[in-house]
Amino acid sequence: MRLPMTSLVAIAAIGCRAPSAVDNLPGAAGTPWFRPATTCMACHDRLTTPAGEDVSYGTLWQASMMAHAARDPYWQAAVRREVIDHPHARAEIENECSRCHMPMAHEQARAAGRKLEIFANLAGAPAANPIAVEGVSCSLCHQISPARFGDKSSFTGEFVIEARPQPAMFGPYEVPPGSARIMSSAIGAQPTQGTHVQRSELCATCHTLYTHSLGPNGEVLGQFPEQVPYLEWLHSDYRETQSCQACHMPAVAEAMPITSVLATPRAGLSRHDFRGANFFMLGVLNRYRTELGVTAAPLAMNAAAARTRAFLQQDTARVAIVSVTRDGGRLVADVEVENLAGHKLPTAYPSRRAWLHVVVRDAGGAVRFESGKLHATGAIEGNDNDRDATLFERHHTEIASPDQVQIYESIMGDQAGTVTTGLLRAVVYLKDNRILPRGFDKTTAPRDVAVQGDATRDADFLAGRDRIRYAIELGDAKGPFTVDVELWFQPIGFRWADNLRPYDAAEPRRFVGYFTEMAPNSAIELTRATAVAP
Repeated sequence: MRLPMTSLVAIAAIGCRAPSAVDNLPGAAGTPWFRPATTCMACHDRLTTPAGEDVSYGTLWQASMMAHAARDPYWQAAVRREVIDHPHARAEIENECSRCHMPMAHEQARAAGRKLEIFANLAGAPAANPIAVEGVSCSLCHQISPARFGDKSSFTGEFVIEARPQPAMFGPYEVPPGSARIMSSAIGAQPTQGTHVQRSELCATCHTLYTHSLGPNGEVLGQFPEQVPYLEWLHSDYRETQSCQACHMPAVAEAMPITSVLATPRAGLSRHDFRGANFFMLGVLNRYRTELGVTAAPLAMNAAAARTRAFLQQDTARVAIVSVTRDGGRLVADVEVENLAGHKLPTAYPSRRAWLHVVVRDAGGAVRFESGKLHATGAIEGNDNDRDATLFERHHTEIASPDQVQIYESIMGDQAGTVTTGLLRAVVYLKDNRILPRGFDKTTAPRDVAVQGDATRDADFLAGRDRIRYAIELGDAKGPFTVDVELWFQPIGFRWADNLRPYDAAEPRRFVGYFTEMAPNSAIELTRATAVAP
């Protein structure tokens, strides 16, 4: 088969160049093998759908949170906070936190019998270790074998990469001999069919994360389920119908080539944009790109943030006003929120929260009631936790006052039962009323995904939905009354940013500054509904 000249040039460039500083070539048994993403991009870019959409692997990945896992300034600030709080455990903290945010460098260090130091690998410009700041890259995920998939021993970044004379690069398709020879000679890896890369258990190796809770003297108190979206999915109906990849790496509808070399059309090409929920951090990375070392083009970062917002607003939730009536001098509205995701809403890192913003206006348009207003600081009006770090807003079945707000969130508590945003201080969830996915039975849920707090006793907090009543005194206001209900989402809640303020270190100071500047854009409206009462 005659190859295009551009493909031949790309292959030659890979095959003939000297190994770079970020290459780790195959060697003795147990030596990890990684290449920078640019190596893969030489052949797996320049991919365009028949409709004209650019679905090049590298282009999409480069603007994703996966690519910026190590450059994420909030993660860096959070790690620094934990190190300051638990100085005797610094080496263990940095090593454990690098497993999923600097996985390739972590594997290299582990093979050499060392713990990885996060901040040492971030130092300098450019970074001291480029393979560390590349985050979660191609040659990491595509080398993971299905060994121990779904078992707890594979969680918290304990994926398995098997040592082979020539490393296997797993993908979902059969590999023609010609393609195998090209990849083997070009980069020293063997493309291998492995349909396990499309299983949720692959994502679960890092996105099921247990942290080690530490006492005041550094003693280990136990394990804490910091984020477990895979286990939430496993307890839902979605385990039978949709994988993580089906939603977060949606397939291209048309058959098309997966590479610019030996370009045979394949069905079901997965978009490598890893669309999730953190539109806010994508905006932070783009705005402060120079100081954070972001290399993805500004337009690509803007496009990634736009895709994330569209994903959240189209595929996440629905809200409905089930009924709205007048009861004497009161307006009574029953509101239902439906979760369309395959896990809790919100899920993953516990800084995330969703809440209801409800506004009632009279015939003249004057506001007669408002609950859940977002301030320019990123705080929610009426939220006890935003007002006082030692408190938290309870789950409500009925709201009658503007200082009450329905917030769907997880609230962590330390050994003394005090509210905390310190991951390694947390031993228990004091509240977890995040909206359940369809098929999730809260009465049989395992402890690590259980509902916590007042929502356990709420008969209207069920699989796939929550229903709440708003009972509002109208006084002498005249109708008809308009009821607007909005469901909002914020990836990093106010308290999670503001609690970093006392830490006198570069990373916390930097992120508090970022959050303060961008707080007005820290949340997004997911969905809304409107009704009119006489």
